[in-house]
Amino acid sequence: MDEFARSSPIAFSSGGGPEDSFLSGGEPSSQAGSAAGSFQNDGHLSGLTAASGEAAGLSDADFGFQRPDFGRDPLVGTVQEYDRHVFLCYKAPYVWPSHVEAPESDRLPRLLSAALATRMPHIKRRTRLTICEGEDGTESSNGDILIFPDMIRYRQLTHFDVDNFVEEVLVKDTEWLSGAVETLTGSYVFVCAHGSRDRRCGVCGPVLVQKFRQEINSRGLQDQVFVSPCSHIGGHKYAGNVIIFSPNSSGEVTGHWYGYVSPDDVRALFEQHIGKGEILDHLWRGQMGMSEEDQKKAQELRLNLNSGGTDDKISAESTQFSSEINSTVNATKIAADSCCQGIEKSVCCQNGAVKEKLENNIVVENEAQMIIENTSNKETKVSSSKGTRARKPCPMPTWYECWEREDTYAVIAVVAAIASVAVAYSYYHQLK
Repeated sequence: MDEFARSSPIAFSSGGGPEDSFLSGGEPSSQAGSAAGSFQNDGHLSGLTAASGEAAGLSDADFGFQRPDFGRDPLVGTVQEYDRHVFLCYKAPYVWPSHVEAPESDRLPRLLSAALATRMPHIKRRTRLTICEGEDGTESSNGDILIFPDMIRYRQLTHFDVDNFVEEVLVKDTEWLSGAVETLTGSYVFVCAHGSRDRRCGVCGPVLVQKFRQEINSRGLQDQVFVSPCSHIGGHKYAGNVIIFSPNSSGEVTGHWYGYVSPDDVRALFEQHIGKGEILDHLWRGQMGMSEEDQKKAQELRLNLNSGGTDDKISAESTQFSSEINSTVNATKIAADSCCQGIEKSVCCQNGAVKEKLENNIVVENEAQMIIENTSNKETKVSSSKGTRARKPCPMPTWYECWEREDTYAVIAVVAAIASVAVAYSYYHQLK
């Protein structure tokens, strides 16, 4: 896979090896959000920076939803596995530098990125850092920290608190004693709008944010769904990039990533993903907590279920199983019926071995019937009439077919009685 096509964990340059690459954020090595070097050129459309694009006379339309590369590449499996997503609420996208932890960045995001890099070897949960919009006096004030999937918020982190916060919350997985924790409810939507990093995100992101806000207002969901622009999350080529943290039908919250999202897709994301917990697979990049391979397998399974492929397979297997059972039962019936020689109304076919074999196969058939009915919703069943038909009686039995055990006992008794009489008579004759 093209290395520019995937989001990656951050690798803060510290002279270390690959083990330094699992603290994730919105930039690469010394560029919070991606693995070292993974996105060195990903911020440019056909190698053009935003400035050079303007110099070449390119308009926003060349970077928007109608651009030539929009929707061109596969999406699934482009989210690298991670376990926790930390968002720092801080100012607006138009003031974010291209790399929020760079020297020209403000002190709070820069120090938070540095603290994460320093403590990275001691952070057990793979953690991604992203900046989202913050405004004092609003629901997301400057310095607020949102943590997913924990669904918690800490208020007003300052640069004086950074080291203590990282140690207590991200390293030790405990509460930050210096700040009150709040539980988040509802659904949270983040849209990459980091225009100084990539013009595609700068063009597509704000349009999507506005469209989400319109949907929220029109549906009266201001207290249930929250949307915010955010910094680079990896994969500029997939702009518009959207992450949704929303409870599924079981109440579990995970981050689902979408790419190539256009304004026309926003309503479907509201109605299907946020409203019903259903994934839009044609836009789905992956989700947090899953490896790239597992993301592909999960989508394949969903597509098979939605297309009925799995049901067809089950039905075919059930039909084959049913056919095999029927063949076995019918063969046993033929063997049993042959003892009657085609003559009806007989008490034959009661040979113990044949009877037992037939009854055993009837039991097997009934069990197979239950398995098939439990496995498939199709009407592929073993006929209940097969294997349960009464044995044919024969009206003209031969003496050995109708001979009963009681008859044997009677004959033995008669023979014994005759023998006893003979012995007694012989003894009486000798006494004379």
